[in-house]
Amino acid sequence: MSRYGRQTTSLVLYFNFHFFLSLFCYHPLPMVFSQLSSNQKIAMILLSNNLNTPTRVVSWDVNKEPNPCLWTGVRCNPPTNSSVIHISLSGYSLSSSDFLPLVCRIQSLQILDVSGNRLTTIPPGFILNCGKLGGLKLLNFSMNNLEGRLPYFVRFSGLEVLDFARNNLTGSIDSELDGLVGLRSLNLNFNHFTGSVPTRLGKSKVLEELELSMITFDGPIPAELVGYQNLTLIDLSGNRLSGSVPDGIGELAKLVVLILSANGLSGRIPQSISNTTSLWRFAASSNNFNGSIPDGIAKHLKNLDLSYNSLSRSIPSDFLSSLNLHTLDLSNNRLEGQIPPVLSPSLVRLRLGSNSLDGKIPSTANATHQKLTYLEMENNKLTGSIPPELGDCQNLALLNLAQNHLSRVSPVELGSLSHLQVLKLQFNNLSGGIPIQITQLPKLSILNISWNSLNGSIPPSVSNMQNLTNMNSQGNKLSGSIPASIASMDSLMELQLGENHLSGDIPRMPMSLQIALNLSSNLFRGPISETLSTLKELEILDLSNNKFSGKMPDFFTKLGTLTQSLLSNNELCGEIPEFHSWVMVDTSGNEGMTNRTTRSTLPKSEKKKSYAVLTIVLAIVAAAITFGAITILATA
Repeated sequence: MSRYGRQTTSLVLYFNFHFFLSLFCYHPLPMVFSQLSSNQKIAMILLSNNLNTPTRVVSWDVNKEPNPCLWTGVRCNPPTNSSVIHISLSGYSLSSSDFLPLVCRIQSLQILDVSGNRLTTIPPGFILNCGKLGGLKLLNFSMNNLEGRLPYFVRFSGLEVLDFARNNLTGSIDSELDGLVGLRSLNLNFNHFTGSVPTRLGKSKVLEELELSMITFDGPIPAELVGYQNLTLIDLSGNRLSGSVPDGIGELAKLVVLILSANGLSGRIPQSISNTTSLWRFAASSNNFNGSIPDGIAKHLKNLDLSYNSLSRSIPSDFLSSLNLHTLDLSNNRLEGQIPPVLSPSLVRLRLGSNSLDGKIPSTANATHQKLTYLEMENNKLTGSIPPELGDCQNLALLNLAQNHLSRVSPVELGSLSHLQVLKLQFNNLSGGIPIQITQLPKLSILNISWNSLNGSIPPSVSNMQNLTNMNSQGNKLSGSIPASIASMDSLMELQLGENHLSGDIPRMPMSLQIALNLSSNLFRGPISETLSTLKELEILDLSNNKFSGKMPDFFTKLGTLTQSLLSNNELCGEIPEFHSWVMVDTSGNEGMTNRTTRSTLPKSEKKKSYAVLTIVLAIVAAAITFGAITILATA
């Protein structure tokens, strides 16, 4: 569930909890329900009649249930049930907003939830009349089709929560919300507002949660936001904000969550953020921040995301050791130097990929790091060997060390990672054979060990990885034949074994192969195996740069999902079968192969064209001869 939904749900649960608590505390069973006042019952019946039409049915029927307090989505005040305090009409696909002014007749209403419908407008009568309901605390219009500008909220003195997320509202926001003296939570996510971030958000400045993500606000982050000292949540992600972050942001002593991702913010990340002891999540990814990482910024944080910026210099020595730190993403920056040797035992996810980090992988990722689930250090300049201590991180589900300068044999200790699902070690200098222990990983779904210097044969035990969907071992020095046991790998969708020294017969492949089968640039020879005819779902077949001989099998044309058939640079001969028009076939480099369209026998259309050209040529020649004969006779 998204943040805007969680806010409303939490408040609804809060009110419902106290409602039921009051019932049980003050009214031992059996309960005696008081009747609504006549005015409230009439208002609820009018509302029910408006909502129930031949094309739209809300399950409110006074004939079946005379007590509106027992209608679905309706709550009354405990313990007397003498007045309605909560109405939820969420998810009924309501398109007409005619019922809204009728709601305002219920003077005791505290919560109105009309989210998840198809409303396009809010009648002026609703704003005028519901603004007089001093007890109205929550309005939820999220997930509708509301258009136009945000309404001016006049009065609404008791309103605390306002949710208009996921609509089509437009225009700028100035003083529309200024009169909401008690506003504590505002959610306008996913709309089409323009202009700058609004700063008039309630005269009393008691706002606690401000969610303005995925809109099109531009300009700088207004310094006026610092005046709302009760703010615990600020989400300005997915806008077009520019400039630097106000230094005063660190003065918000109650701030818990600050999200600034996906904007055009620049400059340095304010050092003052490290002074906010209450802050546990800070996300500022996909901006243009530069300079170094502020010292101490991770001291209190649990989640920090500074990825996709231009941060430079080294990672502070104590940055990764904070005991509070759970997730850290510094990927896709310009960081350099060595990775600090001490990692927090609280880390769950660590992403340092696509920087210029060098040195060795910290060996402190040992048995004290049982929480570590994702470790990503790809595309750096790391050297040395993979620490065998990584095998002690028993909860590791993803390990990505690709595109570094790691060498030596892949440690057998990785075979103890029973929860590992993704292992990426491609583009390194790893040598030795494929450790049999890795083939024992029961949950592994992606294995990429391509473009290393691995040698030896593919272990037959590879078939133990029954959850493997993608296996990429191309660009190594693997030799021998492909083990026949590979046929039992029923989850395998892609198999990349190109650029090796494999030979022998091609065994039966898993029928689950869909994405690609790549056996190119190996030492296979002889006829192409009929075992490939079972790959009815395959899209790409690459057998190029081998020594396959004989004719190209006709069954290739019956592989209905095939889009590429790459057979270049072999020793094939004979006629190329006719493929579907969408199949790209490359048979270059096979001197003995001929294409049907290059034979002397032409199609009928080409015959007609040739016959027509020949007729014209003969006519011209005949005319020339005749003209020449006449000329000779005339001059004789």
